[in-house]
Amino acid sequence: MLTRRRVIVALAVTPALPALAHHGWRWTDDGDFELTGLITAAQLGNPHGVLTIDADGEIWTAEVGQPWRNAQAGLTDEMMAVGREITIRGQRSADPEELVVKAERVIVNGTVHDLYPNRS
Repeated sequence: MLTRRRVIVALAVTPALPALAHHGWRWTDDGDFELTGLITAAQLGNPHGVLTIDADGEIWTAEVGQPWRNAQAGLTDEMMAVGREITIRGQRSADPEELVVKAERVIVNGTVHDLYPNRS
């Protein structure tokens, strides 16, 4: 049986493993970015939604909010359905080879859905 002390020691000596996901904003570029295209796939849910967007033949991945954040912004799953045109405003990956953007604002049918109202 592991005691609390043994668990703490085990965690302290275990080598760090690379993260399998990129949460937060550290992986993004500092500049503002806008992407408009058609949704070709949507995986909505926790830890956040992921959309695949065809923007003039380039296939992008867009991270949108968690279900509660989308709802708070007035954004529904139906608004992010396959075939819908969408505009994402946010920050793209700092790696220019990655076609990935993290959404701060989502625009559907001319309506802006602000996922992070406290971010400038």
